Amino acid sequence: PNATLLGLAVEVQDPDLLLGKSKDLGITVLLIPTSHKGVEIGRRHLPGGVAFPNGPNWGRDVFVPLEWVVGARDGVGQGWRMLMECLSEGRAISLPATSTAAAKALLRNSTAYARIRKQFGLPIAFMEGVEEPLARLVETAYVCEAGRSVTASMVTAGEKPSVISALLKYQTTERMRIAVNDAFDIHGGRAICDGPSNYLQSAYQAMPVAITVEGANILTRTLITFAQGALRSHPWLYKEVEALRDWDTERGIAAFEKAFCGHVSFAMANIFGSLFHNLTGGYLASAPAHGGVNRRWYRQLARSARSFALVADLTVASLGGGLKVKQKITGRLADALSELYLLSCVLKRFEDDGQPEADAKIVDYCAANHLYRFQRALKGVIDNFPVLPVRFILRPLVFPLGARAKPASDALGKEITRAALQPGELRDRLTRDIFITDDPADPVGLLEHTLGKVIALRDADKKLEKAVRAGTIARNLTNDWIGEARDKGVITADEAAALKELEELVTQVIAVDHFDPEEVLPHYRKTDSQSQAAE
Repeated sequence: PNATLLGLAVEVQDPDLLLGKSKDLGITVLLIPTSHKGVEIGRRHLPGGVAFPNGPNWGRDVFVPLEWVVGARDGVGQGWRMLMECLSEGRAISLPATSTAAAKALLRNSTAYARIRKQFGLPIAFMEGVEEPLARLVETAYVCEAGRSVTASMVTAGEKPSVISALLKYQTTERMRIAVNDAFDIHGGRAICDGPSNYLQSAYQAMPVAITVEGANILTRTLITFAQGALRSHPWLYKEVEALRDWDTERGIAAFEKAFCGHVSFAMANIFGSLFHNLTGGYLASAPAHGGVNRRWYRQLARSARSFALVADLTVASLGGGLKVKQKITGRLADALSELYLLSCVLKRFEDDGQPEADAKIVDYCAANHLYRFQRALKGVIDNFPVLPVRFILRPLVFPLGARAKPASDALGKEITRAALQPGELRDRLTRDIFITDDPADPVGLLEHTLGKVIALRDADKKLEKAVRAGTIARNLTNDWIGEARDKGVITADEAAALKELEELVTQVIAVDHFDPEEVLPHYRKTDSQSQAAE
């Protein structure tokens, strides 16, 4: 509704052959000033109830000069390629960045809240039921930042990573969806009561927008990532297709023979390489010398890549054009490819950050889960493969000793969660490049401010809790238990004063907004006659 220049993709027809090509010219991209005669624009949608400037537009008897076609005359019919290239850049930058920033903010807020909030005299962050989603938040923040930075560097280098951008878009936005739900679970009732102090509600409302725009995830996963990416990414398949299209028969045959021989060699290397590495558990796979503590993950990545290449090659060979119909198969293959790509990004991030020792456990946690999800996706492909002979061939080659990968352990999840709860370099590195404040007047800043007090007074708080459990002091609503602890010498006068201040801060952190009915009613109104469906 705010645009001054309208971008449109239209299907162009030329029944009189004015352009001398054909009657159906295909998808074409136009740039039209919104002030142009016949253009109607200005009405708004309300996507997810968030301030997203989106709305319908109409055109009535709009004359479009040929100069307004992107690429002018030569650009007619080239719209699909233009859209895919532009989409690849948008998907590689904006949505992964949004999802990554959201994951970091959710991690920082949730770890602070879980460390501050107590239940049964214990911070809820130390309860195993809460540790589990907190560990997922740590993983999500680390993985999304790794994938975002690597993919953005491709665009900076001038690449147009259409397949990778599609993969990253659906992976980061889906992980953001899980992260938002995890944060809501951790905050409980604090998250569902909307108002000025609620820092999660808007993220929950806006989440479906990211899932839907720039290619809905359900189609990006099942159609674009593997079904369209197979031809683009295969080292020989595209060359074979191009050779078949060559108008020069002799040159085409020579090119096809060369590509086909390369394809056969590639397939045989994958068959024997996959079987060998799967029988040896990947211990003899290659790993870079600079891999350090992560050499085993590099080996597992190389092993898994061999298995994926084998399954992908046989899938393309046996299903051919049917790939776009077998979307459950292509969706699982997209999942498998995603896990390999994100694992490689995680390993690269660790290298780029200077291999900080504190991050090693997080890398282990992420890598174990990536390989487990990769195995699950690939096993799903093989177990449901529609061509039985191929299914029987793939199973012993990919899983000769069975599916043995396991997700990261609970103990490892506890370690990374406890580390993320502590203010310091690790916590700051996990949530770098987002706005952080410790201003108590700001709801998020209040979390940071209170967390600092909680950490500073943890020894005094332990003495207080120990005295309560021993029955030395009574903790109830009618008793000044902090004052009693001071009087009985459990804590010092300075500690008592600081704990009283902390108690007030904690009350503010866990409090939710409340309103008079008159304040709430204006937000609810009947739909009037001015609202209409977009055509």
